[in-house]
Formats: sequence, structure tokens, C-alpha cells
Amino acid sequence: MQNFRKLKVWERSHQLTISLYKMTQSFPKEHQFIIANQIRRSAASMAANLVEGCGRGSDADFKRFVQIVMGSASELEYHLPLAKDLNLMDEKNYENFAKHVVEIKRMLTTLIKKLKPDG
Repeated sequence: MQNFRKLKVWERSHQLTISLYKMTQSFPKEHQFIIANQIRRSAASMAANLVEGCGRGSDADFKRFVQIVMGSASELEYHLPLAKDLNLMDEKNYENFAKHVVEIKRMLTTLIKKLKPDG
């Protein structure tokens, strides 16, 4: 078992989730339950799966959860330009959030490579 609070990638994912929750509160009502919810869900899933993976007993289990986090980050990578293209967020916010997702994905790639391949 690992302490998830010691993972920089968890901290970045958690902060991104908080920022996205706050930003999506300003989405029009008709988008709250569709796009805003998808953005929030995929962002929160990143941090939550890191926590769950840390609670598992082996590197192989943890690595599997980190790979799930990568999938959630990729999903978020789609929802952000969708929100921008629908004029739900401005270019500056989009670029800032997209930059953070790319940074998190790089951190996840490094973490996956550091974990033993066979668990």
C-alpha cells in the first residue's frame, strides 16, 4: 500500500478536478448534466483511481489503476475542446486546462514505466 498524498500526480489531478468543478459551475443549465458532468466525472476519476490503486496490495494492481487513470485523462482531453468549441469555455481556460492534462499524462507515463512490468 502506498500513501496517495505523496504522489505529485495525485495532487495535480486533485487540484485540476477542483478547478474544473469551479469552472463548470458557470455552464448554462442545459449543459450542466451533460458536458459539465462528463468533465467533472473524468477529472474526479483520475484522482479517485490513483487513491484506489494506492490501496491495492501489489505494483501490478497499482499499475492497472494508473492505466485506468490514463484513460480518464484521455477522455478529459476530448471533453475540454468540446466545451471550448461549444463556447462554454474561453480559449485561455481551455489552453490552461489542456496543458495540465498533458502534464498529468506525462507524469502517469513516467509512473507506469517505473512500476515493475510483472507486478
